[in-house]
Amino acid sequence: MSNRVYNIMFHTHTISGIIISAALYVIFFTGSITFLRDEIIAWERNEPVSDNYFSSVDFDSVISNIKTEHNLNNRDVTFFQRVEGQSAITILSASKDSTASKQDLRRNFFSTNLTSHKIEKYSDSYTLGEFFYRLHFFAQLNFFGRSGYFLSGLVAFFFLFAILTGVIVHWKKIISSFYVFRPKSKWKTIWTDAHVALGIIGLPYQFMFAVTGAYLIIGYSVMLPPVQSLLFDNNSEKFEKALKNEEVTDYAFWGEELEKTISINQFVSKTKSIWPNLKVNRLQIYNYGDANMHVKVSGHPHFKNRLLGSGHLTFKAIDGQIIDKKNPYTNSSYVEGTTNILKRLHYGDYGGYGMKLIYFLLGLITCFVIISGVLIWLVARDKKNVPEYKRKFNSWLVNIYMAICLSIYPMTALIFLVVKCFSYNYEDGKRALIYNVFFWGWLALSTFFIIKRDNYFTNKISLLLGSILGFLVPISNGVVTGNWPWVTWQKGYSQIFVMDIFWVLLSITALAVVFKLKPKTN
Repeated sequence: MSNRVYNIMFHTHTISGIIISAALYVIFFTGSITFLRDEIIAWERNEPVSDNYFSSVDFDSVISNIKTEHNLNNRDVTFFQRVEGQSAITILSASKDSTASKQDLRRNFFSTNLTSHKIEKYSDSYTLGEFFYRLHFFAQLNFFGRSGYFLSGLVAFFFLFAILTGVIVHWKKIISSFYVFRPKSKWKTIWTDAHVALGIIGLPYQFMFAVTGAYLIIGYSVMLPPVQSLLFDNNSEKFEKALKNEEVTDYAFWGEELEKTISINQFVSKTKSIWPNLKVNRLQIYNYGDANMHVKVSGHPHFKNRLLGSGHLTFKAIDGQIIDKKNPYTNSSYVEGTTNILKRLHYGDYGGYGMKLIYFLLGLITCFVIISGVLIWLVARDKKNVPEYKRKFNSWLVNIYMAICLSIYPMTALIFLVVKCFSYNYEDGKRALIYNVFFWGWLALSTFFIIKRDNYFTNKISLLLGSILGFLVPISNGVVTGNWPWVTWQKGYSQIFVMDIFWVLLSITALAVVFKLKPKTN
């Protein structure tokens, strides 16, 4: 490689990394927390669940309770779960009877607790798990269409670019540099050694996340709506057929009342009897209460057994006859297969807690690689031959990046405490509470660190404050709910136990780092 090409690659790697560093840090930090989304929701709501809980629900009772508040006749009713838990998203279509009331002619959307049958609006059923999941692709920034998605997609794309140029720059010394660590050298050498070594360790993980993140955000979330509009004339049925390679059936509304009482539970049970290992996560009822009522039960195999594929059975309600079937254990279409494998690689939900731990640790390593890269950039430009105004600008820029990135850890611990202790009495709903405390608190703490202009102070106080608040998280859970770690362990509440132990171990690790920190001597 010529010197000119090397310099181009080196500078593009540096510039692309600096531009996206703060946003990329937020994506990886919140994304790492999101690997425990199911556990966060169970801990927050104090609602532990068993595996494949959805298929054991008494849907007859759930529907009976919904009917006390909503008229379900002549509507399509859908229950589905995106995460493990006692709650399911419930969607009611507009009534197909033109003589229905104005209220019934509107579509409805809410969350239903499948155990207590409690119905909540989206803002009231909002959870920390949902918050961190959506924050890791900037969904909260969707003020103008899908601007948040587009921003996160661009970050993922430039991250992929930074990885490729970084490999090219370090290619000749990539092996030898991996084994070099000089802790007593100058700061630039220390940060460079750590950046290269940890960057190599996490390289496959980072490359995989850059590719899958760019696809899922830009390809799947941003580009699919325009594709549906341009190529399929905004026809969702044609689009879904092309995407999933299966027919989209619309069961006609007859306008005749169903004369017999139908049990929805029998259809779920029959599906489970045909495919015992199917993980049911969706139930759709077409034309509820109509003579042409149909019930569709959908799910997928457990990921530890099969990564790809999904299946369903559709029953004619009046006689229980199966009229449509898709076997989840047969070969999937190319589009469905590729999309599912990219999702599994990105979400890391195809293994147990061991897989989640690996993903989480590699996520934190990536956060360190991002921070060390920024510090290398600062130290390399803090020289006497660099004009004073440029040195001040570089110092301010890195100070802002460090303040934004490092302050997110104590704010994460704080929001866990606030939600556990105060969310039950907040009038504006849980989502408003989370937004107000987290974002305003993050802004205030970041501003304080920026004004302080001391990266050592920012690092130490962030870790120390996060550790103290982190230790209080399991204590708050024990005080509020009585579910101390030893209690949840004895009762088998694995999700709640994991979250409490997670905060204890994370706080111990952060506290150990605090005691190892030493201020830079001039």
